[in-house]
Amino acid sequence: MALSRFGQSLARRLHRPLYLPPPPLPPPTDFHAAVARSFAPTHTAACLRGFASLTYNASSVIGHTLGGPSPVHIVKVLDLVVHMDHTRPMSTVAASKVPLGARKVGMKVVMMSPGFVYEPYSPRERIPFWKRWFTLSGWRRTKEDIILEMKNAYAVSRLRKKTGYTKKQFYDQALNIYKEVNTLMAHGDTSALRKILTERMHSTIKNELKRRQSKWNSVYWELVEPAVSIRTLRARMIGLDKKDLDKAFIQLTLEFVTKQKFEAYNSKGEVVSGDKSKEVLVKDIWVFERSLFHPGAYWRVCGRINL
Repeated sequence: MALSRFGQSLARRLHRPLYLPPPPLPPPTDFHAAVARSFAPTHTAACLRGFASLTYNASSVIGHTLGGPSPVHIVKVLDLVVHMDHTRPMSTVAASKVPLGARKVGMKVVMMSPGFVYEPYSPRERIPFWKRWFTLSGWRRTKEDIILEMKNAYAVSRLRKKTGYTKKQFYDQALNIYKEVNTLMAHGDTSALRKILTERMHSTIKNELKRRQSKWNSVYWELVEPAVSIRTLRARMIGLDKKDLDKAFIQLTLEFVTKQKFEAYNSKGEVVSGDKSKEVLVKDIWVFERSLFHPGAYWRVCGRINL
């Protein structure tokens, strides 16, 4: 019986948590220096990060610095450091935020216009029937003409598929743009022209207006409607991505034959050119451009062709 009680008492003692007596503390100056070397606290205005933001083993660092691996003293030292600096540990989420000035900013460049007229229209020389079909040069010319017509048909088919293009609707819209551009040019309103012209065309028109204003003080212009004739001379598609056929621009070259009235005045209001009482037959060739992939895209003038 006595042996049994001794065994139970010994088992209870073995199951008690192990208590390690604390080692003697170093002098205050050495203690503060050790803490400073371990955590490198900043000045009073700085914040001290908590355990979650440390990328190394805190117990090994503190245990090595203070001369022992005791977990009891590690907790006491950390608690003392936090209370000594009168600061609250910060979260890693706040510490990982990058300042606004240091963030990477992605730049997306969007092409609003190619900036040139692709394959500008030029009239083809007529060749006789016998030369076209019975000579080698005639066969080559026939092949070139077929390729040009296939390019026209392909560009119009893509335009019709993406935008529901119809010739009548487009001609009405193109004539309105033609009238608006000439009216704004007569008034010298370059800011309003920016919306219906591409950047390159807008720069060209501004230079023309500067040269005109050096000669004439004001201009009268009027379009006599309806137009005599409008016809499509060329249709071209400018693709930007071989894998995406819809990422492209369409350019349509139109010939306008209209009757107009024109008169120019000097600074005194005197007529120096033209006569607004007479109608003049004018033929213009303009190139209109439209994007197939920009949302809300519309027709703009991208060039004029002088023959």
